[in-house]
Amino acid sequence: MNQQGESRDQQLTRNVNELLGELRVAQAGVQILFGFLLAVAFTGPFRDANGFEKTLHLITVLFAASATALLTAPAAWHRVLFRAGRREEILRVGNRSVIAGLVCLSIAVTLTVALIANVIYGTVLMIIVGACVGLLFGVLWFYVPRKL
Repeated sequence: MNQQGESRDQQLTRNVNELLGELRVAQAGVQILFGFLLAVAFTGPFRDANGFEKTLHLITVLFAASATALLTAPAAWHRVLFRAGRREEILRVGNRSVIAGLVCLSIAVTLTVALIANVIYGTVLMIIVGACVGLLFGVLWFYVPRKL
């Protein structure tokens, strides 16, 4: 029994449920972003985009696809492995997958905003806005939690 009076199995079950609950928030965001990025490629103005913009868009789509795979993997693993009592492995590997997925999501959002800034305002603002958004994610998602 741990400090909360839970058995190890109860604690693992609770931890897996907490992980899956947290993923619901991130999954919704990445799915909306991914859908937006996919739809953009089929618009008339996108056909007129230059090579740099199309390349940046594809890189952004790849980060969004990676985030989708990494953030949904723990739910799939839970479905496949939970009856085998492998919650500890789901948590250990799932935590790494979620962190990698959040990194990919933060990059995808940053690149999306940078791409929009480039199309509307040009390269200089793309760099400034992209750096600011990337810094915001880096600080709020990765730096601040380490300092709490």
